This record gives sequence, C-alpha cells and structure tokens, in this order.
Amino acid sequence: MPRVLVVEDDPDIARIVALLLARNNYQVDRASEGRAGLRAVYDSKPDLVVLDIGLPGMDGLSVLERVRDLSDVPVLLLSARDQESDKIRGLRAGADDYLTKPFTTGELLARVEALLRRARPAQWSERVYDDGSLKIDPLSRLVHVDDREVSLTPIEFRLLSMLTRNAGATLSTGQLLAEAWEDPTGIGAERVKFTVLRLRRKLGWDDSATSPIESVRGVGYRYRPPLRTRPRVESGISGRPGR
Repeated sequence: MPRVLVVEDDPDIARIVALLLARNNYQVDRASEGRAGLRAVYDSKPDLVVLDIGLPGMDGLSVLERVRDLSDVPVLLLSARDQESDKIRGLRAGADDYLTKPFTTGELLARVEALLRRARPAQWSERVYDDGSLKIDPLSRLVHVDDREVSLTPIEFRLLSMLTRNAGATLSTGQLLAEAWEDPTGIGAERVKFTVLRLRRKLGWDDSATSPIESVRGVGYRYRPPLRTRPRVESGISGRPGR
C-alpha cells in the first residue's frame, strides 16, 4: 500500500482527504502543522505528500523547501489561492503539482494516482546514459556530474532523462510536458521553465550561455553533450518502456 502523508490544518478537509485515500487502498498519515509535517516526512518516509500552503507557524512553501532538502518525494500542493503567481511560486519551490481549493474528490484522487505512477523508477529504461560529463542511471535513479552525485526530484529526473535520451534534438514544451508530466495542459510553459532553472542550478550549469541544457526560443529545450565524447544511449523520443 502506498503511503501518503497529508499535512493540512483544516480538520474537515484533512479528514475527507484521509478517508478518500484510505478507501482507495492508501496508507495515510496526518499532520496539522508544518513542523509536525516535516517530522512525519523524516519518520514515515511517505511515497507522496499532500501539503496545504496555508499552514500555521511554518507555511507550506517553507515546509516544501525543507522537504526538498530531505527527499525527492512527490509533493502535491493544496491552496485556496488561485492566482497564477501563487501557482508559479509553488512550482518554482519544487512542487510536483498544484491543486486549488475547492476541489472534487475525483480530481484529487486522479492527481495522487498520476504523481505516484510517474514516480516509479520501474517506468524508465534501465539503460545508463554516460557522455563523459553527465551520467544517469535510471534504475538506481543516480545522477553524477563530473563524478559529483546530484539529487533530483522525480520531475527533474524525468525531464533530464528525456533531454539526454534525445541529445542534440530540440524538444518542444508540449513534448516535454506530455512525456515528463503526462500533462500537456494548464500552466505548462511555466512548469518546464522553472524546472529547467532548478535543474541547471543543481547540476552546476547556472550560466544559460554555457549550459548543456539550451533554450530554443519559441520552441523548447535541447541537451548538447560534450564534444569530447559520444553519449552511450539510443536516440529518438522513446518515452516510457512499453509506450
């Protein structure tokens, strides 16, 4: 049974979410404030976190930033704020998805299922990518840049894998959304943009002028491997095994 941690201070919403998840064969833990939620992440090591932004004391975005220091667990943000700027801020902070209150139980369940489905390492090829500078092992989910191990979130990992599996080719925002997020709708351009920014920063490629992950204006992004080696990986948009 997948383990889901619900961090929500509204007792009615927390109870409804927990009951819905339990009825659909999820093991559920609950916390009603930010610091307790952080302790629960550390102690229970959930498979997914449903996190409210408007928590007392330490708010949800602060909790999210700390969670990202501890784990790459998928995080679904809940918020009564429906402004685009709030959504962008949450995605920039490292959230994997954002759901605005009020929401239907069906939509919540569908998003939980999608996040857990995308987070499974078995959905990806076992082939190791290695171009002499960047090495990606999909089975162990390990990423190394010049022998330095880098910890990525599931979304960041999938996005990097998609770019490297198609090294040299320009992938549109729509292609990246469809393969990495399985969601070509909504605020897609912002999702890709801010994930690329986080990815560059983590990999040590902050300078967009020299970063191997290049922006192609009006189209999308591409990965250019170092010229000194040839990457050992098949080309072509392959998506997930069996697709």
